[in-house]
Amino acid sequence: MTDNSKVFVYPKDVSAFGFDWGRLSLTVAPEVNGAKRFSGGVVDLPSGKGHTRHNHPGAEEIIFVISGNGEQMVEDEKGNPVVEKVGPGCTIYVPESRFHSTLNTGDAAMQLFVVYSPAGPELALRELPDFRLIRRADNVTG
Repeated sequence: MTDNSKVFVYPKDVSAFGFDWGRLSLTVAPEVNGAKRFSGGVVDLPSGKGHTRHNHPGAEEIIFVISGNGEQMVEDEKGNPVVEKVGPGCTIYVPESRFHSTLNTGDAAMQLFVVYSPAGPELALRELPDFRLIRRADNVTG
């Protein structure tokens, strides 16, 4: 059951999606607090880690770099990879269904806030072979 009263949510308040490359803590989503048009959350990438080239069919994505430094790839409309160095304060727009990837090239952890519109493409991440659910009590970033 969705708790519509959860309008203030920290990553530690929710279970996270864990992967070999890091974790995603959904803090805004239909199943978290009843959001209807988008979903989003905090991504933590350890140094040297990142998520590989992928896309979200039918959805746009916004990636905001909270901390850390890395390389972001977003393919152009012809499918050519465009790579830029990114750091704190950078907003990356990923057009609908466009392939993209992120790599933490810094010495410290990289933290991002991601938004998907419409909500839903993040649920497909549960099908990845390295997916594991990190229960709320264990989802504490250190």
